[in-house]
Amino acid sequence: MPEYKAPLRDIRFVRNDLLKYADHYATLPGAEEATPDMVDAILEEGAKFCEQVLSPLNRVGDEQGCTLTDDGVKTPEGFKEAYTQFVEGGWPSLANDAEYGGQGLPSSLGLVLSEMMGEANWSWGMYPGLSHGAMNTLEAHGTEEQKQTYLTKLISGEWTGTMCLTESHCGTDLGMLRTKAEPNADGSYKVTGTKIFISAGEHDMSENIVHIVLARLPDAPKGTKGISLFIVPKRLPEGGGISKESNGVSCGSLEHKMGIHGNATCVMNFDGAKGFLIGPPNKGLNCMFTFMNAARLGTGIQGLAHSEVAFQGALRYARERLQSRSLSGPANPDGPADPIIVHPDVRRMLLTIKAFTEGNRALAYYTARLVDLSQYSKDEDEKEKAKLQLDFLTPIVKAFMTETGFEAANLGLQCYGGHGYIAEWGMEQNVRDSRISMLYEGTTGIQALDLLGRKVLMTQGESLKSFTKVVHKFCQAHSDNEALREFIDPLAALNKEWGKLTMKVGMQAMQNREVVGAAAVDYLMYSGYACLAYFWADMARVAKEKLDEGTTDAGFYTAKVQTARFYFQRLLPRILGHKSCVESGPDNLLDMAEEDFGEV
Repeated sequence: MPEYKAPLRDIRFVRNDLLKYADHYATLPGAEEATPDMVDAILEEGAKFCEQVLSPLNRVGDEQGCTLTDDGVKTPEGFKEAYTQFVEGGWPSLANDAEYGGQGLPSSLGLVLSEMMGEANWSWGMYPGLSHGAMNTLEAHGTEEQKQTYLTKLISGEWTGTMCLTESHCGTDLGMLRTKAEPNADGSYKVTGTKIFISAGEHDMSENIVHIVLARLPDAPKGTKGISLFIVPKRLPEGGGISKESNGVSCGSLEHKMGIHGNATCVMNFDGAKGFLIGPPNKGLNCMFTFMNAARLGTGIQGLAHSEVAFQGALRYARERLQSRSLSGPANPDGPADPIIVHPDVRRMLLTIKAFTEGNRALAYYTARLVDLSQYSKDEDEKEKAKLQLDFLTPIVKAFMTETGFEAANLGLQCYGGHGYIAEWGMEQNVRDSRISMLYEGTTGIQALDLLGRKVLMTQGESLKSFTKVVHKFCQAHSDNEALREFIDPLAALNKEWGKLTMKVGMQAMQNREVVGAAAVDYLMYSGYACLAYFWADMARVAKEKLDEGTTDAGFYTAKVQTARFYFQRLLPRILGHKSCVESGPDNLLDMAEEDFGEV
């Protein structure tokens, strides 16, 4: 298993040099305590916890998995103890409302901890990770009594949370769900139904689990307009503690799955469980989007996490593994062969992983800054602009970062050759663990439909413009910079093409609505590559400025410029294929009759 080292150097580069987080926090209401010294201390301590406590448990979780016993689900050896240490360190409350026991620090700082935890041990990190969505939902839609009862316990880490959406017959089509909620005389509801694929649905790490559940009221309209949202605790609060009796919530079985074995993926049964309505009746899906949007950003971080793990493992191996000679002459003349890092194809794989990892980190942290502004800014205009841009970037973060994260995980394995397929190196686990990221919280296809259909076309392109204007201003500001011309000129041309392609799709969709579904995934991937082109151009700018100033870290900044060049010359041309697919229309997908697909 590769030894995990938190990538603090690059995290600090993105936060401090590129995105100027210190200035951001200085002007962000409520972020006064997030001083550079405090942030550095949090990053250092968080890195130690992830490196020393979580990372050693990663392979343990994969090998042991979770077990369903008469006393509930048992997590792998060491998981519960690590969670106790996590809570004692105050980590769950880091970026939560001080009124309910949080430390009041910005969400963007909590995201850095989420990244490091995910890289060290994604399966473990899902347990506290699911709680954040529950917290956000309660904070946005819960009553004061619900917040005092449940939110405080979630923030302290004493209790954990889940989201319970999916049922076996409906998957993403939540309008078909059957779980029902019948009113009780005391104002609560009796919730009955079965949910599947519930991550962290049952475990032994916390004393109680707060399920956020979608269900139908007896008189609810059909479809998505008839869904309500409920709090359904595993055990009911009682006298300052919790009841010893079950609340009619149980784990029916554990899914046997490809990866993330250390996390319990449960079939959850609600047998007349007592629940409490969150938000207005029949508006549950609207409320649940608070949870889902947080989860989509968190899933994007999973793509980044697996990419970082792949890079660390592959780079270390490529430097040590001796095989063949460099075509231009021996690089290791005293040894039997050269390290494989001398070979162009190995470098192609390493640089692809590096470009995706560092580019996606910039995208994720940029998006996190928008989350801060959308939550805390007192300037309503700034707040609305941040929300619009956040709406546009969220499906890209979720889908593009997980697609490229999975590609990076596969390339990490490939760098090892046959050894990558063997469990002891950890690369095959990284591939297995990463595969789920493209499925949950809405598949890549669902995210793509959300991006093109809802976020871009339904706003007449305004959400797209919220980002392309940023790119346009950047290109204008540096149009005369000869040192950046290799990045600025193609970026400016791409930015214009992005708008034209969107308009073309929109016009075609007015004549044939199938155009949107046919173009969506390629449009999303095109958009993701375009986003990273902007961030790599900006990172190259910062790096060149640091080199011109005479930095003592010349190797780091030179590598940034070289990776930006690799991205523009080797990865960005992929957009040509995506553009061609978008423009090809829906007929090549829909013309074939169903029966002509073949016999099965």
